[in-house]
Amino acid sequence: MKFPKVHSLEEIANLLNCEFVGDENFSVYGMNEIHVVEPGDIVFVDHPKYYDKALQSAATIVLINKKVDCPDGKALLISDDPFRDFNILTKHFKPFQFSNASISASSIIGEGTVIQPNTFIGNNVVIGKNCLIHSNVSIYDYTVIGDNVIIHAGTILGADAFYYKKRPDGFDQLVSGGRVVIESNVGIGALCTIDKGVTGDTTIGEGTKIDNQVHVGHDTVIGKKCLIASQTGIAGCVIIEDEVTLWGQVGTTSGITIGTKAVIMGQTGVTKSVEGGKSYFGTPIQESREKLKQLANIKKIPEILNKLK
Repeated sequence: MKFPKVHSLEEIANLLNCEFVGDENFSVYGMNEIHVVEPGDIVFVDHPKYYDKALQSAATIVLINKKVDCPDGKALLISDDPFRDFNILTKHFKPFQFSNASISASSIIGEGTVIQPNTFIGNNVVIGKNCLIHSNVSIYDYTVIGDNVIIHAGTILGADAFYYKKRPDGFDQLVSGGRVVIESNVGIGALCTIDKGVTGDTTIGEGTKIDNQVHVGHDTVIGKKCLIASQTGIAGCVIIEDEVTLWGQVGTTSGITIGTKAVIMGQTGVTKSVEGGKSYFGTPIQESREKLKQLANIKKIPEILNKLK
């Protein structure tokens, strides 16, 4: 997420009421999670296990809960609670905007696009040409939709990320300031939920088709011409490359990659990254041929035991 204008390190530190290490005029362009940071971004870290990863990342400003040696060319923001302060920044630069209209006046809707009754379109939404948005769809602020997209009834684009920090009195949510981006020629079934990124984009690639009742987590990137069947649940920060097929009731863990043209058979739990061009099945996931051989061999166990008697 980029800020509307460049800020100085001192300005950001004053906003957060925290100390800083580095030139007071050090330029701050935006903020992002560690998997999408770029030079000029703020990244936060609040556990020693991840200090080195954050300090060595592409981010040039690290919001951290301990004063440590600052790498050359970078700056630090010293906070007693980086998670809280990251939320303060998101709320400051991307505050919630109330809307009292079904279709926000700030939205842009392309020629030939049809929007059925009872659909909500939030602030600063962009929808391309010749789309069909069926009834009772909710499209949250800043969502971007390409041309020739079909979205069926009851689908929700842009709900918050499922991202929490455990506190003594409960769970504290990481505020979502990202977007959902739907590229052209995508089809999305009924009652699907696609969460926006925390600071970046959740993206559905051109030509991908999604069945009914599919969930896509925050910051996930789905490639071009993928097929995703009903009741599939995709966690946050997953990369699904082009022309992947996920059959019904597939579930994934977060932060993995599914390679180009992989086929994941129904009810598989994708517990790790997998190569493209292969078929997979089971939980934990394995290549389908190997898994089916194992299941066939298990059926032979009673016969083998009888022979040993």
